[in-house]
Amino acid sequence: MKKICALILCVFLATLVSSAQNAVEARKVLDKTASVIGRKGGACADFKITSKKYGNTSGSIAIKGNKFHASTPQAIVWFDGKTQWTYLKSTDEVNITNPKEESLAAMNPYLFINMYKSGFDLGMKSLGSYYQMHLVAQNKKRNIQEMYININKKTYVPSQVKMRQGTTWTTINITNFKGKDQSNKVFVFSDRDFPQTEIIDLR
Repeated sequence: MKKICALILCVFLATLVSSAQNAVEARKVLDKTASVIGRKGGACADFKITSKKYGNTSGSIAIKGNKFHASTPQAIVWFDGKTQWTYLKSTDEVNITNPKEESLAAMNPYLFINMYKSGFDLGMKSLGSYYQMHLVAQNKKRNIQEMYININKKTYVPSQVKMRQGTTWTTINITNFKGKDQSNKVFVFSDRDFPQTEIIDLR
C-alpha cells in the first residue's frame, strides 16, 4: 500500500512539474508574440470575427500599445487607451464610453497582449507550424474565462484567437499582419471628420 501511495505521489509531483514547465514555455512564446505585435511604432492587420454574441463581421485594425482603431462595414472604433468612440454607420451616431474588457474584446483581437501577464493559467501545445496557447482565468467571475491562441512558430504572429465569455465562444481570424508606424491621431475620434453625426457621451 505504501508503494502505491508513493507511486501516486510521484506521478502527481511529476505532473505538477511538467505543468509548471509548460506554463513557463507558454509565457516565453507569448512574451515574444507580445514584442512582435506590440512594436513601438505600431502595426496593422485584417480580421474576421465569428460570434453568436457579437455577430459575424470582418475588417481592418491598426494598433499601437493598448490603443487601436478598427473599421468594419458596420462601425468604426477608436480607442486611445482609456476612451472609446464607436461610430455606428446605420444610425450615423458616435457613442463615447470608457470600455470594459468585454467591449474591448469584441473589436480588438490583440487584447490578450496584456491579459496573459496576470490572472490566467497558461498552457501550450505544438501543432504543426504553430503553437496553440491555452489561457484559463483564475478568477471565475472574470468576463473572459478562456482563450485559445494559434501562433506561428517562425514569425510569432497569431493567426487565430478564440475566447469564451460564459458559454459563448468568439473566434477571430487574423491575416495580413504588418509592422507599420501609426500616428497617435489614428486612435482618437475627430468630430471635424463627422460634422453631421450625433455624438452621445455614455461615460
